[in-house]
Amino acid sequence: MRVVGPVGYPGMPEVGNVDLPEKLLRKGVKDMIRISDGRMSGTAAGTVVLHVSPESAVGGTIALVNDGDIIELDVEKRRLHLDVSQEELQKRKEAWKKPDPVATRGYVKLYIDNVQQAHLGADWEVLNGGSGSEVTRDLH
Repeated sequence: MRVVGPVGYPGMPEVGNVDLPEKLLRKGVKDMIRISDGRMSGTAAGTVVLHVSPESAVGGTIALVNDGDIIELDVEKRRLHLDVSQEELQKRKEAWKKPDPVATRGYVKLYIDNVQQAHLGADWEVLNGGSGSEVTRDLH
């Protein structure tokens, strides 16, 4: 896996929507797995794992991936595993530096500071646990 860099902020480019490198196309490769904490539009194609959480921008495991690391994806078992020892991950975590925020004020800053990570529901923290999952009317 080639690490592109931290993305995890709103307004991010579609880094998961990356064309196959020409050298792989020449070898007949027609697909590659893309793993991202970013977004991708529904018109993109290929094998993707999106919204990896916690995001790299907050120090999630995806921030610790290096070129050459082996990542195992088992779709049937719903398992995504970075094959790196806990000791090595701890070293990488200690060396990791949080990126500067893309915004210091306004809506984007509010979003960065107050919207939960995807595995927690990607909702505003103040709405956590407030409405349940029942839909009682047509919302269209």
